[in-house]
Amino acid sequence: MIKLYVIGIGYKPFDKRTREILFHSEIILASSRLSDVFKMYDEFETVKERVKVLNNVDETIGFIKSEISKFKSADTSRFITLLASGDPMFFGIGRRAVNEFGKDMIEIIPDLSSIQLSFARIKETWNDALLISLHGGPDPAKRRRLEYELQDIPLLLKRHNKIAILTDKENNPSVIAKTLNSSQITHNVPLIMYVCEKLGYPDEKITEGKPGDISKMAFAEPNVVIILKSEVGSQGSEIKLGLTEDEIIHSKGLITKDEVRAVTIHKLRLPQSGVFWDIGSGSGSVSIEAAMLCPELKIYALEKDKEQLAILESNRMRFDIPNIEIINGEAPDGLKDLPLPDRVFVGGSGGRLEEIIEFVSNKMSSGIIVLNAAKIETLNKATAALKTKNFGLNVSQVFVSRIKAIGDGNFLSALNPVFVIKGER
Repeated sequence: MIKLYVIGIGYKPFDKRTREILFHSEIILASSRLSDVFKMYDEFETVKERVKVLNNVDETIGFIKSEISKFKSADTSRFITLLASGDPMFFGIGRRAVNEFGKDMIEIIPDLSSIQLSFARIKETWNDALLISLHGGPDPAKRRRLEYELQDIPLLLKRHNKIAILTDKENNPSVIAKTLNSSQITHNVPLIMYVCEKLGYPDEKITEGKPGDISKMAFAEPNVVIILKSEVGSQGSEIKLGLTEDEIIHSKGLITKDEVRAVTIHKLRLPQSGVFWDIGSGSGSVSIEAAMLCPELKIYALEKDKEQLAILESNRMRFDIPNIEIINGEAPDGLKDLPLPDRVFVGGSGGRLEEIIEFVSNKMSSGIIVLNAAKIETLNKATAALKTKNFGLNVSQVFVSRIKAIGDGNFLSALNPVFVIKGER
């Protein structure tokens, strides 16, 4: 039987039990970088003949599997140690190891995480920080999919006062600083960046500066970036209303335009708390702005299209919004198990507009429903159905033109007009 130990290294001496595990391990696996780190430990000299260097994660997993297959029926236990950086369960190899080999075979022995040590070095608390990884892996051709991307950082700073980032060669401190420097947030909110280089090494270094300064520097790997908003600058910086189409992920053209969205939300007269249905929510632009305006409002975003659902979920995560629940379904059937609504927005009906209005009417004794319509036929269907169900009507046509530059001049480019239809009772 094989027991796999995943041991974090880099910052603290080994305790007695960890030393015993290392001394009894038949194989100790490490990357080139971690092998160099391990050489700084007193225990290295005793076990150096058993250290095997593998730099590819898939190769490492494959090697462990081959060892397991060799000794499946062995009566005695064999120890394999896999060295990891810091805390293996913090954006590290620990999760992959558990998924591959199961919890019963593995024991995780963490060191400090680089994030934990970074905050200690700059003497800032980290219980209120957003912790993210922009480390796509060592192989540029096989970069893993990340929860957040580089371009998300300015938006995340509108909701968080502290962000700590695990970096890599591509998403390095100077690139992060340039991204911040080119965004609007640096003009509105004072930011301080810390770059914590080579933590635990003899040449460890901490650099503090503004994004403009950090963007001109080069830094050794590995490193961690911490971004802090000043308390003065952060007051009132959170977005309430005014997200642009460029800030919201969407399929080309499939989004409620900024000006129409503003009118739509105005017509909804959102309550501070209660239930809001967003039917045919698409990219979720209306849901997101509603959620930011009213954090205590519970929002159910119903969407049937798989591509739009993925985009909707990406936007919900991107803006870190907890009060939106995404529902995969088609109206009105997908609405049957939801709490009764106080407000309803219909962005898409899938050709079932009258059925949706009838269903909403039966569920809403009082409240507001708003629909957007680009076609006259949709306008006529909506107004007729709302009148039949005794909703008071208010209809506006939103006609927007935006300035576009041509050569050295400007002209007005018209967007498609949209009817914003409000029913209230």
